[in-house]
Order: sequence, then structure tokens, then C-alpha cells
Amino acid sequence: MDQTPRNVSETARDHRALFTRRKWIKRVAGSVSLGSVGIGLYTWRIEPRWVEVVERSMPIRNLPVPLEGRTLVQISDIHIGDDVDDSFLIDWFQRVAKWAPDIVVFTGDFLTLRRDQSLPIDQMESVLSHFPRGKLATIGILGNHDYGIHWNDTQAADVVTGIAENAGLDIVRNGMRNIDGLQIVGFDDFWGPNFGGAKVLGNIDLSLPTLVLCHNPDVVDLPVWSGYRGWILSGHTHGGQCKPPFLKPPILPIHNKRYAAGEIPLSDGRRLYVNRALGHNMRVRFNVRPEVTIFRLTCDHSN
Repeated sequence: MDQTPRNVSETARDHRALFTRRKWIKRVAGSVSLGSVGIGLYTWRIEPRWVEVVERSMPIRNLPVPLEGRTLVQISDIHIGDDVDDSFLIDWFQRVAKWAPDIVVFTGDFLTLRRDQSLPIDQMESVLSHFPRGKLATIGILGNHDYGIHWNDTQAADVVTGIAENAGLDIVRNGMRNIDGLQIVGFDDFWGPNFGGAKVLGNIDLSLPTLVLCHNPDVVDLPVWSGYRGWILSGHTHGGQCKPPFLKPPILPIHNKRYAAGEIPLSDGRRLYVNRALGHNMRVRFNVRPEVTIFRLTCDHSN
């Protein structure tokens, strides 16, 4: 029997199947390409501006009654410079100001050096003129980027401090401020040349209600705490900026990778909170949204 018709039919089916597979592969490849472009646009244009406002309680031992229920806003790592839009920062400063917070704290890295390695002084003066002020206090500390090239330029740090203080921030460099009975302590940056170490808390009465600002969370593992058992607010990590779903961020500028972001209880009773940063030093974020944190002060009756 002549098998030609069957073979022709089978060949046609094979060609149709091959064409269908090619068409499917092209569609998949096109979808992958479009997906890659979409993810790229998302990580570059959308998530770096998609700020999460995190609200949480901050119980503090022996908190004075007049401070019960007051709000404290933490802003961190704004990185004024070439990579963060001034308008984005100003918009969020104005939003925070409308909340009328009682205390505003800034936990370091006001700037990133421009690509020519100069300080963005004009931008800092313009942007920080909008920085939100607390009704009771507006306090800041320095981060590593505030020390300029190689994070050891003390003159740059002095310039940054002057601009910030002219804008209404009280910059604490290895010292303490008393705000209606709440001691707010500020460490200078760990990577900078002025880190205070154990002397910062050595002469402070830690039986009084106290809160510590420390840009780099690695400091919590150093023997500088003199028995302190309260909150520590940090930044520096940006949460890693990019994090695969269900996995840890692959790149963090800290030694102890536990301290990526959020609240981390420590074994000795201290509580570390790492803010994910409002700004960035490279415009890319994925699964790590920028953050502004609102704490409501409460009296800790657990002890």
C-alpha cells in the first residue's frame, strides 16, 4: 500500500508542531524580555520612591508621664547628592511635617559625595531647609558618608554639621540631650575617625529613661554599652536595597548580617531597630522599600 499521503500528513503535522513550538518559544522569550524590562523599571523608577510608613510602639522604662503617647519619627540615610531626587526628599519632609511629630530623629548619612567628589553643599542647604522639626526636639547624628572621602574627612563632617544645625537639627556627636526627662544619646559614626566608644555612655545615668541613636548597627556587638538595656535606633544598611523573596539580602555593609532591617531583640534586653533608609546611594530597590518610621512612646512596665 502506498504510504505517501500518510507521510505527507505526518510531515505537515510535524511542521505545524515545530511552528507552534517556535511561536511559543518566541512568545516566552518576549515575555521574559518584557518582564526583565518591567522589573528593571520597577527597581529603578518605582520602588525607590514607594515609601513605607512603619508605625510601632516604643516602650521605654520609666518614661515620664508627659511623654506617654508622644510620637517620635525616625528618618535615616537621605543621601542628598546626584542619585536621590531633591523633590522626592522635600515631598516626604513636608508630609512628615504635617504629622506634627513631637520628636524627629535622624540617624545618619545626610549626603553622598557628588561624582566629582565634592560635597553637595548647595543641595543640602536647599533640601534641609524643608527638614521636618519636632515640637519638642529635632536631633541628628552623623553617618559614614558625612565624613566625605574614605569616611575620614573631619572638615567635611564639620561642614555637614553646620548646614544641618542651620536647618534646625541638633547634631549630637558622642553626647546626650535631655528632652523632657528622656535622655537621647548620639554616637558618632563607627567607621569615622570620631567614634566615641565606651566613653559615650560611661558618664550617663542609665537608670533614667534613655534612647540611643547609632548609625551603624554593628556597634551593638561592641563592649561599649555600660549595661544599657534600652532602644537603639540605627540605619546604614538600607535593608540591603535588593532582596530575593523569602531570602536574606545578598549584600549588606555590616559584619553581623542579622542586623539588616526592622526590630531585632538582643539577648541582654536591648532592642535594636534598623531603618531601611529614605534615600539610597544607588538608585535601585527590590523587595526593600524605603522607610519612614513613626514610634509612639509608651512606658515599659515589664520591669
